[in-house]
Amino acid sequence: MNRIIQLILLLLLCPYVVKAQQTQTDTITDTTATKHHRYNFRQLVIPAALVGYGVIGLDNGQCKKINYSIRNEVVEDIDQKLTIDDFMQYAPVLSVYALNFSGVEGKHNFKDRTIIMATSYIVMSSTVLSLKSVTHQLRPDGSSYNSFPSGHTATAFAGAEFLWQEYKDVSIWYGISGYLVATGTGMFRMYNNRHWLTDVAAGAGIGILSTKFAYWVYPFLRDKVFKGKNGEKKISAMAMPYYNGEQLGAAVTIKF
Repeated sequence: MNRIIQLILLLLLCPYVVKAQQTQTDTITDTTATKHHRYNFRQLVIPAALVGYGVIGLDNGQCKKINYSIRNEVVEDIDQKLTIDDFMQYAPVLSVYALNFSGVEGKHNFKDRTIIMATSYIVMSSTVLSLKSVTHQLRPDGSSYNSFPSGHTATAFAGAEFLWQEYKDVSIWYGISGYLVATGTGMFRMYNNRHWLTDVAAGAGIGILSTKFAYWVYPFLRDKVFKGKNGEKKISAMAMPYYNGEQLGAAVTIKF
């Protein structure tokens, strides 16, 4: 069991370990600094590797063996399911707005970061839903054929990367805490017997890549899509968390 936990932590914790070591090498620029957006492709290695591991695991005997080994350990040890992962997946992204509301300013203003967040979530959700439909993987608990990849984990890691990008210049610990919560979300998805390790790994990679993509394309969207004739922004945006008694989420409204 200890060896399995070490493997899970190694896969999911490595993104923010590398981030903590490379804070000064992040080349995403502030919207108030320059219109030229540069990107370091080395930042894509770890999330791409996580996605790659998940995809390979769909038809790899050794990866499947690890999946079943973890599932068997979970089934033996689990006493009751903990639905905390339904809430944890949104904690990192909501933290960005909570920090700003409390007076801790991030990299972007409210409108800009909401557009970035919305772009990330659109890319992430469309990717996850498409892969679920195409791969048709059975969940560990046998409840349905939409296991790959983990949507909860993708949501959590997209938010963790969002928190990292907005507040890494204030303190890297904001970003690291977001990644810790995201990692916990992935582990709870396995603890609740809802996902395989390969599902969680792929979800983590997709979430990170979606947010990186959103930051990458945002300067283009800002300059070419969301500006009026006189250069002013022609968009208003609002984000608001919601809870319907069963699910916690965030509603985003963007008016052009």
